[in-house]
Amino acid sequence: MALSAMLSRNYNKSMACGMICAGRTLGILIPPSVMIVVYGPIANLSVGKLFLGAVFPGLLLALMYIVYIAIRCYFRREDGPPMPPEERGVPLARKIFLLVTSIAPPAILVFAVLGSIFFGIAAVTEAAAVGALASILLAASYGRLNYQVLKDACMQTLQITAMILMIAVAASFFATVFVSLNGDEVISNLFLNLPFGKWGILAAIMVLLIIIGMFIDWIGIVFIVVPLITPIAEALGFDPIWFAVLVMVNFQISFLTPPFAYSIFYLKGITPPEVQTTDIYKGVVPFVALQVVGLLVCVFFPQVITFLPGLMIK
Repeated sequence: MALSAMLSRNYNKSMACGMICAGRTLGILIPPSVMIVVYGPIANLSVGKLFLGAVFPGLLLALMYIVYIAIRCYFRREDGPPMPPEERGVPLARKIFLLVTSIAPPAILVFAVLGSIFFGIAAVTEAAAVGALASILLAASYGRLNYQVLKDACMQTLQITAMILMIAVAASFFATVFVSLNGDEVISNLFLNLPFGKWGILAAIMVLLIIIGMFIDWIGIVFIVVPLITPIAEALGFDPIWFAVLVMVNFQISFLTPPFAYSIFYLKGITPPEVQTTDIYKGVVPFVALQVVGLLVCVFFPQVITFLPGLMIK
């Protein structure tokens, strides 16, 4: 829907595709996030703390995308033509009404999940049930709740859960054999004995994750790679929450880097014929660069990640 609206207003095809792909990746970082729910138990970390730690990095990346698009459209008006005067002449009250009615429903859903966790009302698993209940109530308030909707939601949930559990089972088989053969010690010794110091080792891990992310889905990486690199981070003295969120920020890059590039191929599947795959490739390049910058900001300014967990959860 967003792409069709932008193309109808003669937005640059590459920029429009790039911003949609990059914006889509934030869904697995900004809470409530499936990635965090999966990552937490694997790394034996508090999901609540990870939720808090991921808030500012997600907002930082979103802000960087907005600033980049604004600057680009300011200097290249043809990439993002301004709205016609007649479309901009909407009364302020109408704009506020549209803003509230657009943001309030998803905000209620997010608050239902995160609020129940942050205020100690529910554990993470129970918070999922709270979120499901909030979704049902929202659907009912819009008059869209019926048996078919409930059936489709349950079937989709079952399919996604079955897929994740199958990956978890296969990854557990791999990890069990790998650890029994002392493969984890080999990997740990390999990184810890690199002659780069702790920050050089961190850089090597981040580069390795970027390369792996080009070929493997993030779920597979979490189940297979995270159990191997988490002890290395602990041995180097890194804050576990900071390191975990840093890894998840890194995963944003994997959605935009070919040949795997989930976002690119998802978008290509629904684009009109005039949008070529090369247009999407060109569009994501600036956003990959911004993601790398965002990752570096989180490295050099760890408070971006650690501030909220340290303030709200003891």
